[in-house]
Amino acid sequence: MSTTALIAGTGALPALLAAAMTGEWVLCEMEGFASAVPGVDPLRFRVERLVPFLERLVARGVRRVVFAGAMRRPQLDPELFDPRTATLVPRLLAALQAGDDATLREVIAIFEEWDLVVVGAEQIAPGLVPGPGVLTGAPSEADTADVLRAAAIVAALGAVDVGQGAVVAQGLCLAVEALPGTDAMLEFAALHHALRPDPNGARGVFYKAPKPGQDRRIDLPALGPDTVAHAAAAGLAGIAWEAGGVLLLDRDATLAAARERGLFLWAR
Repeated sequence: MSTTALIAGTGALPALLAAAMTGEWVLCEMEGFASAVPGVDPLRFRVERLVPFLERLVARGVRRVVFAGAMRRPQLDPELFDPRTATLVPRLLAALQAGDDATLREVIAIFEEWDLVVVGAEQIAPGLVPGPGVLTGAPSEADTADVLRAAAIVAALGAVDVGQGAVVAQGLCLAVEALPGTDAMLEFAALHHALRPDPNGARGVFYKAPKPGQDRRIDLPALGPDTVAHAAAAGLAGIAWEAGGVLLLDRDATLAAARERGLFLWAR
């Protein structure tokens, strides 16, 4: 019987996938990125010893791998590389210089070379990816126009492997997502809410989507109750995202938070 490896980072997603796991599975954590999965002893690894880690997975009968949670680029110690992992360094460095999406594609390719099948989080927990529709609230015509503008901006950002989100109000881009992440972008939008031309006009929207051509088995965008709280603090009218392309973490709590704060949620 094959085993699934859950390679977990930080955030809520690893615990949600752990709860949805069936059959044999093993929790894996990169050193320095402890996940919030309770009651499970993780198999820890370092990038500098990636090949021995892959061998351990294969030896344990792992045939399927799912990545979940946030991870920053680790600080690498050249002295810790084993000879076989060292041969992968040129590939990894070239990918790192090309951007996050290129890096993740290279990681997937390396795992696949060990006959490990990489699957997306939605294959473990399909309910995390909502279908199209307005889940709560009602976007206005002005909100819809801002969503369309934000979607175009996110597509342009993704094409150069920069980010997966943007905040637009009254047709103007207040903030875009970059390396600091979604929360930092929304905090920036909150600090600059006065840039809206009409104080009584449309409050603005946050839009999220995968990058064009992104391999959706890894680093799929995610939204949750905390995202709603940050969007509300930024004074926004709602959150929209590409239907089928974003994970909705803790759906019930996220919808409740949006209703409480008067925000719409729209999978478009």
